[in-house]
Amino acid sequence: MCHVIVTCRSMLWTLLSIVAAFGELMAFMSSDWLVGFPRAPEHHRHGEAYRPTLGIYGRCVKLPHLQRGVLCGPYAVHFGEIASGFWQATCIFLAAGILLLCAVAFVSVFTICFQSVMKKSIFNVCGLLQGIAGLFLILGLTLYPAGWGSDKARLYCGAEAAPYRAGLCSMGWAFYTAAGGTALTFLCAVFSAQAEIATSSDKVQEEIEEGKSLICLL
Repeated sequence: MCHVIVTCRSMLWTLLSIVAAFGELMAFMSSDWLVGFPRAPEHHRHGEAYRPTLGIYGRCVKLPHLQRGVLCGPYAVHFGEIASGFWQATCIFLAAGILLLCAVAFVSVFTICFQSVMKKSIFNVCGLLQGIAGLFLILGLTLYPAGWGSDKARLYCGAEAAPYRAGLCSMGWAFYTAAGGTALTFLCAVFSAQAEIATSSDKVQEEIEEGKSLICLL
């Protein structure tokens, strides 16, 4: 019989798990990892200066024939075209971490009805996966600045750009989102134990023994 168990701690863990996965996915797909130095648009006498942005595999630039807005898209069609070997490694580690986070976020929605599989707590298993995902994310974010010395990064950040030195560039929102998502991932991994305790408390067991199928505890 399926017992629907809803507690504040388990629902908060589910919500944070979804936010962490969504934040990391949005950051990975974004082109706003590096914000280049200001540039005046070509062939526009009264045009305002703009700052191109560069992601791990994408970029946003303003082309001369575009009157308004910028053109965003991948600069690397194939994996081997990514600007730096360090950024290729970053893609692998971030993708692995995000895949685990998305799997946990999907499973977390069903923990209100299923709290264990094969006598193993789903919360504990998901917490372990989130910890592993966090390690992957840390590796990816640590390797990412090593790619600032690539030719592509120097095109956006100037000749002074070098590994772990951004030159004329500044960090975009995607990098900070990825870093914040990584911290939130570890928080979720720790908090999963509290979610497991909340759903297996004595109060929950008492209501199960009373025959209740819907259990909601604050």
